[in-house]
Amino acid sequence: MSQDNLIVLKHKATGEVYWTRKNKRKVERKIELKKYSKKLRKHVVFKEAKK
Repeated sequence: MSQDNLIVLKHKATGEVYWTRKNKRKVERKIELKKYSKKLRKHVVFKEAKK
């Protein structure tokens, strides 16, 4: 994976981070994905943050 395409998904309450990619030509808004939080032990919404 190229470093240019990587974005950070962060959960505000726990500070956990996921790294992923997005197609910048098709998706112009900031993405929100439901991912598994190890600290909370359930699925929560992770929002795109600055690197």
